Amino acid sequence: MQSLGQNELNVRSIANGKLTWFYIEKPTPQEVAFLAQRFHFHPLDLDDVLSRIQRPKIDEYEDYLFMVLHFPVFDQENRITRPSEINIFVGENYVVTVHCTGDLKALAAFFQECEDDKESRERYLGRSSGFLLYHIIDRLVGSGFPILDKVTQNLDDIEDIILTKPVPETVREISLVRRDLISFRRVIHPQIAVIETLEREEYPFFKEDQEVYFGDIADHIRKIWDGLEDCKEVIDGLADTSNWLTSHRIQEIMRILTIIMGILAPPTLIASIYGMNIPLPGGVNSGSLLPMGILLALMGITAGAIFFYMRRRRYL
Repeated sequence: MQSLGQNELNVRSIANGKLTWFYIEKPTPQEVAFLAQRFHFHPLDLDDVLSRIQRPKIDEYEDYLFMVLHFPVFDQENRITRPSEINIFVGENYVVTVHCTGDLKALAAFFQECEDDKESRERYLGRSSGFLLYHIIDRLVGSGFPILDKVTQNLDDIEDIILTKPVPETVREISLVRRDLISFRRVIHPQIAVIETLEREEYPFFKEDQEVYFGDIADHIRKIWDGLEDCKEVIDGLADTSNWLTSHRIQEIMRILTIIMGILAPPTLIASIYGMNIPLPGGVNSGSLLPMGILLALMGITAGAIFFYMRRRRYL
């Protein structure tokens, strides 16, 4: 192991034989200038290192590969899975990883393991840059499984509360999990094409059976994607169930209100009629049946007109 450049540069390295792993977190223009001077990478690739809006991709050059990959990181405070970008340069005798935000704990832990443990360093850096790249990506892809398990657990929790908790709380939980699931899918899906390119293409300086090693990673990332697809079907089913329960509760409330209105309608009608300032039979100022007959006829005509209008409009 050695210190590279000036002390203020955020560049760490591990060397074993001819292979060196350069590790950079939260790069600044100074670290990019170091890479330009040390390796003579293409200027556009170096610009991508400082950019935070790159899509996952793989660029092939005569003597090195440049990759941009995104891996999931769970934001506990906002309960959403966000993408974390890593840029990787791979040559015959080196691997350079540039992590833009420093929140990929799996990558940091793997580098620390190789830095502290001689046996691990010889194991992972003792063969070729392709072998080291495989283990770096494999660790990062593997970090997505605990997040997938968390999503699955959240779905199980929603299944348990959907029939017992109030509707607003259930809807909120479904919305949060669905948002997290959508974000997670956006992170994983673009990586599949990049990993399949590594599996399919041949790069001489890798010196490994790419189809076997990167095919294994492709299987893992497809497994995560299949799990997300299953979760999507489950959350859609839970959302449909929640909507049905909401509709059912509304119908129950409307049924109860209709019963109450039906019970109160006759007393209300009687009170309304005898509350008029007209002499009616049985009232305080007893009168004839003629005013009552006129009132009942007007009520019947009005009700009949409304009934036939609704029938004509096919509301009934």
